Amino acid sequence: MGILFTLAVKDLRILFREKSSIFWVLGFPLMIALFFGTIFSGGDGEVSGMKIAVIDEDQSDYSKDYIDEISSLSALRVSQMSRDSAEAKVRQGKLSAVVTFKKGFGQSLGMFSDEPLMEIGIDPARRLTAGYLQGLLTRSHFTLLHKRYMNFDTWRGDLDSLSAGMETWDIDEETKSSAQKVVGSLKDFTYNIEEKTSGASDWADTAGSDEQFNLFPMKMTAITNDDIGPRSPFEITFPSSLLWALIGISAAFAVSIVKERTAGTFLRLRIAPISRGQILAGKGLAAFLASTIVCIVLLGIGNIAFGVRVSDPVILAIGVISAAFCFVGLSMLISVLGKTEESVGGAAWGVLMVAAMTGGGMIPVMFMPSWLLTVSHASPVKWGILAIEGGVWRNFSYTEMMLPVGMLVGIGAVSFIVGTTILAKRDA
Repeated sequence: MGILFTLAVKDLRILFREKSSIFWVLGFPLMIALFFGTIFSGGDGEVSGMKIAVIDEDQSDYSKDYIDEISSLSALRVSQMSRDSAEAKVRQGKLSAVVTFKKGFGQSLGMFSDEPLMEIGIDPARRLTAGYLQGLLTRSHFTLLHKRYMNFDTWRGDLDSLSAGMETWDIDEETKSSAQKVVGSLKDFTYNIEEKTSGASDWADTAGSDEQFNLFPMKMTAITNDDIGPRSPFEITFPSSLLWALIGISAAFAVSIVKERTAGTFLRLRIAPISRGQILAGKGLAAFLASTIVCIVLLGIGNIAFGVRVSDPVILAIGVISAAFCFVGLSMLISVLGKTEESVGGAAWGVLMVAAMTGGGMIPVMFMPSWLLTVSHASPVKWGILAIEGGVWRNFSYTEMMLPVGMLVGIGAVSFIVGTTILAKRDA
């Protein structure tokens, strides 16, 4: 055991002796955590909203009210501009969409027309936001209709307009007279309702209020154990930064193995009275200790400076240890993907960057298409983030930790066995 620690200390000294290594295994992950944590914090906590442009060709009271309504939504940032300017900004990716209100939109309230009176031009690169925008516009429609028909004067005005318009209808006089009687009865009905609900009805009181109209009331809550959840963006970005640290350490040790082989250090160690297994075990122990130390340092900085919690220290320790074990195994496998430092270094970052991209290290898993979600199951980065989050804010139970820990240990063990087997054959 003393030999293993001696070999591990030797590799740790080599790793931390180079300033560039310290940057990639500690400085860079910390920058990632702070950069994205600050961005997601949003400074004052305000939501930026989807940027869209509106073109009002109708210029009616209803179209103006509609624009005021969507402009009041925090989920949208609305600007009025010319068609050429709006479409150019959408093509350049500066706006998500342009909404055009056609002539006649206000007269028909945007409904029951032969042709669409609202046109939405979207950025093809943001098709996922189209459905979101459509939902917001539909919601605004219902809100305006609610406000409009809670006012009896508006009802009677529309009925008067309908009655006057009947004079031009191409129908017989008897039918026209019957239709006007129906409209007249509806008008009388509004007077009766107004008299009976005057000053007392909640229904009438909501006409001029800012109360939100909810046709289908829904309550949205975050699903977490004991309603804990992440209290700040840093509780999400710091677990990701730990995986970036493990990636840096894995790449550094993969290159160091080849470096020792090409420099003859590995051969001198083989001549010494120690076995090949002890040499590789010493390498693995050094990588494991470096991974654990860096994770503890990053979590300490996150906890002290940014309030990152540790919901369960034991669960977190299991997550960090299993993730470190996995990336030690990967460093062994990557070290045999080439015979020179340059080829292994390129292979290391190529393999590990793909793992980070597909595992949520760069793009959150929730925004991935379905096929990429399937691919992400093979990425150790995904399981590493999940395991560490389990001890930070997900409050995982031991049963819930079995899947991510099992995947990490499995990937690490297979990679370690394959890597050391190939190394042994090359050394034979």
